[in-house]
Amino acid sequence: MDECTYIKKRFDLLVAIVDERVRRLLVAAEAECLGYGGISAVSRETGVSRRAIAEGIKELRQPENLPRGRVRRGGAGRKKTIEKDPTLKKDLELLIEPATCGDPESPLKWTCKSVRKLTDELQKMGHRTNRTMVAEFLHEMGYSLQANKKTIEGTSHPDRNAQFEHINSKAEAYLDEKQPVISVDTKKKELVGRFKNSGRELCPKGKPEEVLVHDFVIPELGKAAPYGVYDIAHNVGWVSVGIDHDTSAFAVETIRRWWYSMGQATYPSATKLLITADSGGSNGSRVKLWKMELQKLADETRLEISVCHLPPGTSKWNKIEHRLFSFISKNWRGKPLISHEVIVSLIAKTTTKTGLKVRCEVDTNSYPKGIKVSDQDLAKILLQRSDFHGDWNYTIRPRTLSNDTINS
Repeated sequence: MDECTYIKKRFDLLVAIVDERVRRLLVAAEAECLGYGGISAVSRETGVSRRAIAEGIKELRQPENLPRGRVRRGGAGRKKTIEKDPTLKKDLELLIEPATCGDPESPLKWTCKSVRKLTDELQKMGHRTNRTMVAEFLHEMGYSLQANKKTIEGTSHPDRNAQFEHINSKAEAYLDEKQPVISVDTKKKELVGRFKNSGRELCPKGKPEEVLVHDFVIPELGKAAPYGVYDIAHNVGWVSVGIDHDTSAFAVETIRRWWYSMGQATYPSATKLLITADSGGSNGSRVKLWKMELQKLADETRLEISVCHLPPGTSKWNKIEHRLFSFISKNWRGKPLISHEVIVSLIAKTTTKTGLKVRCEVDTNSYPKGIKVSDQDLAKILLQRSDFHGDWNYTIRPRTLSNDTINS
């Protein structure tokens, strides 16, 4: 084996574990050992340029010119593009300035400011750059990909905080008396079928579960409308999966099913019930049918039902949202909701470290929309409004109990 072969073998063994300076000195030492023609021979065997080898030989002969620990002398190496093109950074900042979005004079009007598009625009302006370089500049300038963040609440009701304090004090009073306090709401409707569901789950590599391309409702399956009841004191939930419209009748029927299946056994001595709910939807504070259906429930159960509505625009503080619904969403992420049975199973298997337990069933009843409540029917409701915001806080007493009291 000749000397050149040894040079190549030594270089291949060491090149992966040495830095730029040591590599340069290594090939320079080989060239010096070969003598005349050594630079050409080493360059041919290692692929290192003749110029780099020559620079290395200079360093070997004059090591005092290179401070210890440096890879190359100060100022050596190729100049950065930002130094050769001082207007590049300024033009990039102008392109990503938020105020230019939608500006007719902006080259990026109504477009996504991706690295690719920014690079294209900079190149059109005469800058010599590429996507990697633009991405590095953006990182240095403190930019990163960010999603929208819901922080602007908009106009809030002046009595919002006072209503929260009212709800809290009333709930504490009920809990101290061992009376049930529940939070209710409707979860987002879900398409039933082999549709894409947000999130990811573990699957064999390269074999994701296949779902339909288009999200068109399958008539025979329709949509699922989960309505939930969350027992605040015992950290348990009940969810009815409706297959028809999300109406007040459906909402109260879910509360009824919770009471007879779970609530009555948990609170055998209960005489009243507190419901916390949003201000809109099927359980809205202005919905007459909601109050009429609650009157029917009060008559059946002989419970005095009080309702406290959260102020408008504050539904995310409803306890059922972050104590029940959020965990249901996590439990079925990435799983196609192919049938109502699958939905019920996934909801019922939802648990948390704090001991959440959930029961679920399909509600096959029909709940037609557009049911009107007359003024005469509304007048029959034994509704007592609170002194503080009677539109948000009210109590419905059972009529059967009132009649018994009157007759006695």
